[in-house]
Amino acid sequence: MSAVFRKVFGAVLVAALLANPAAAQTTGTPAVAKIEAFYATLVDSMRRGSSLGVRGRYQLLAPVVDATFDIPTMIKFIVGPNWTTMSESDHKALIDAFRRMTIANYASNFDSFHGEKFTVDPGALSKGADLFVQSNLVSDSGKPTPFNYRMRQNSNGGWKVIDIFLNGYVSELATRRSDYAATLASGGASALVTKLNALADNQLIGGKTSGG
Repeated sequence: MSAVFRKVFGAVLVAALLANPAAAQTTGTPAVAKIEAFYATLVDSMRRGSSLGVRGRYQLLAPVVDATFDIPTMIKFIVGPNWTTMSESDHKALIDAFRRMTIANYASNFDSFHGEKFTVDPGALSKGADLFVQSNLVSDSGKPTPFNYRMRQNSNGGWKVIDIFLNGYVSELATRRSDYAATLASGGASALVTKLNALADNQLIGGKTSGG
């Protein structure tokens, strides 16, 4: 999937959600509270970034990432139809590697605090079974960067993130699915596990590469 197509597709999706009467707005939902709690821990990690170090930030963020993101659903989408033909051991290895890479990504990229703040719209957009929570990362200069979260209720009744729209409209999962397609095609689950763990290793030794 090309970057241009992803941008157009994501922009059309978000515009449709905002314009579609079926996308009702709800206020003060547990889904919004979940994102607010995630951001509170992320800011705490940033404020203590230097003293914690990347591995300390990883340990601090791991529980809140587990509470906020539906890692199994996210990696299942990234893998696509091949998921159904993989073994349970492959599933577990992929889930574990994607979780590790996700936590390492936050620990590496949000490593210090310079007056940034996160704002969360109290009104989530409801579309079918999902809620879309809109937020911004506001830099110390006041420039906002949108991060919108697609959230779904799990069997326990809790809300978890199943996709992130970077800059408001670029689907992270669609991007990763495209980026990892060649790895899966050439080496299957084991190759993708190796790639995800290599990305996490790079982040945990000070790198900030989060892509494919």
